[in-house]
Amino acid sequence: MEKIIIEVGSTNTKIDLYNGKEIEHLETVTIEFKKNYKQENKLFVEDIEKLIKLVLKYKQSYANIYVCGTSVFRNLTGTQRDEFLKEFSNETGFEFNIISQEQENELTVFGAVRNINKKVAVFIGGGGSTEIAIYENGIKEMVNSSFGVVDVTSNFPDLTNDLPTTELGEVREFVKDRINLPKEKADILILAGGGHKVFALGAGIHYEKNTLFEDNVEPIMMSIEDRKKDTLRYYKEISLDEIRKRADNPKWWDATRAMCAVVLNVAESIGAKYIIPTDISMVYGIIENNK
Repeated sequence: MEKIIIEVGSTNTKIDLYNGKEIEHLETVTIEFKKNYKQENKLFVEDIEKLIKLVLKYKQSYANIYVCGTSVFRNLTGTQRDEFLKEFSNETGFEFNIISQEQENELTVFGAVRNINKKVAVFIGGGGSTEIAIYENGIKEMVNSSFGVVDVTSNFPDLTNDLPTTELGEVREFVKDRINLPKEKADILILAGGGHKVFALGAGIHYEKNTLFEDNVEPIMMSIEDRKKDTLRYYKEISLDEIRKRADNPKWWDATRAMCAVVLNVAESIGAKYIIPTDISMVYGIIENNK
């Protein structure tokens, strides 16, 4: 039976279709839940309505829909949470499942490591949270932070400009003081949870075929040295406006410079030699758990 999985994050809502054998990504929709929530410490009515409208659109064609939320939804107070869950259920006919940081990490790690027998780190970066797991025949260490790229772009709004005025080093110092990092080291850092492959393919940075292991959803990689050089180029030379002109979801690219800074801090802290950008999200773990 076909199943739609709608994963609602702080900024991006991802919709995937599972046909019983494979997962197909259908679209990513920007709904800035966390950015708007921070203004009055509550969900915007317009954001809730946009989400409900999106769910109802898919309900027209699919009966089996699983909806879950991360990050900002964990921060709702008891009353806010109850009112939102009730409204969502009444309007859509589906439950809204709030996923803990630990659950999010485990579900995404499952998808990222299913074809790996090496020690790796899995980075799950979002708008309002960051999770990092060290995996070697099971999760050896897991660290979480209630900090994400929305926090970075809120402090450095010029990162969304065509070319920013803020230096990469300044952003990295800001990130360094706010993100929790694992003690374990790993040569390979897998980027998951937020369109990292989309970024690598569309940003004009260097990548090569993944020769470390075989996985059709993890086909590319880059060395840490190339990533350092290209991140600097992304701050100083690469036009974000030009990328947005040809992008299906231009708004999504606003957070990419912030994400690049976070990725570099994590990669260097764990001693990574290679970075593997993927579009893997926790949908793989969700499917496995709901078979």
